[in-house]
Amino acid sequence: MMYDIYQAQADVMDPLRALARGTATVLRNPMMSGFSAFYPYRAFTAAFEVFGHTRLTHDRPPFDIKSVTVGNREVPVSEVREFSTPFGTLLHFKKDVSVAQPPVLVVAPLSGHFATLLRGTVLTLLQDHDVYITDWHNARDVPVSAGRFGFDEYVEHVVTFLEKIGTPGHLVAVCQPCVHALVAVCVMAMNNNPMQPRTMTLMAGPIDCRINPTVVNKLATDHPIEWFEKNLISTVPKRLPGGGRKVYPGFTQLSAFMSMNTDRHVKAHRELYNNLAAGNYDKAESTRVFYDEYFAVLDLTAEFYLETVNRVFQEYELPLGKMRWRNQTVDPTAVRKTALFTVEGERDDICSVGQTVAAQDLCSKIRPYKKSHHLQPGVGHYGVFNGKKWENQIYPRVKNMILANE
Repeated sequence: MMYDIYQAQADVMDPLRALARGTATVLRNPMMSGFSAFYPYRAFTAAFEVFGHTRLTHDRPPFDIKSVTVGNREVPVSEVREFSTPFGTLLHFKKDVSVAQPPVLVVAPLSGHFATLLRGTVLTLLQDHDVYITDWHNARDVPVSAGRFGFDEYVEHVVTFLEKIGTPGHLVAVCQPCVHALVAVCVMAMNNNPMQPRTMTLMAGPIDCRINPTVVNKLATDHPIEWFEKNLISTVPKRLPGGGRKVYPGFTQLSAFMSMNTDRHVKAHRELYNNLAAGNYDKAESTRVFYDEYFAVLDLTAEFYLETVNRVFQEYELPLGKMRWRNQTVDPTAVRKTALFTVEGERDDICSVGQTVAAQDLCSKIRPYKKSHHLQPGVGHYGVFNGKKWENQIYPRVKNMILANE
């Protein structure tokens, strides 16, 4: 019922927002430039633009990475779908370079946004690496006939994607899937899989949520799993491709994220309006681009969401040694060949300091010279994998870890 109400509201508002965007485009037409000198005209246009763009979408935005600087030249980049299942695609950012670069699989979060949220992460890595990413599909577009996609299936996808790359590469996991990625590497080590990654970089991920619990962690422990199933799970409307599938809607997750920083989002939209009205279009464009991406949401399958909440955030299965995958007990001490690098942000209010570095103790059989940790001062959650400090201070350490283990 909740999803039907949301979709009905979206069906009513979408044409109005489209009309507002069209009106703003007409008003911004160069032929109307004579009026743009007047503040009331710009303010009127700004109101249409803000209303038109403040909307949720459910289609993956483009990565829009056309080229990257490699050495001293600009190299074209093309997207190649190397392998796909109903739930995800192994997407390859292919470059024509004369010297082979280390292959890197970026394991993207499945937490309400598309993998394109890591565009900045990918663009930075592309300078020195052959980059692949787990491009997860929107569950509302996956027919019920495709079957289930839960915690174990996610791990299985990571293992399969590493195998499909065709040579032992490197793994970089961001945020929520650090647990799933670590489990995948453990499983590969336990089964002596020849495609075990050479390095594993875990960035701002909830390996052990018992350490310095955040608001997100406390929400998970304040309610039994039955509460999450009853209050947060919805059914995709029948008219959509995934009609009848039980999901945790992306719009629900986005609402939760925004409620954590309501003042900041309100301020950002107020500044967006003011910049448009003042004619500061470059500043306004950067804000608009961010929110176009932020408001592009995808649904998670109900089983993946509930199993992740229960196994990672409530039962702490991995740090307590209770994690099982396909009837195998997951043993982090089996990991010996893969080097480990963990990264945390000093001001991270989603995955706090101490939760990710816990992987260092779990993987106790990795030799000390193949393990390292970095705590980045002055950044919150997103600053760990996006922005200037990621590019200038964190990425060089990731790059060095990969080069040292090639």
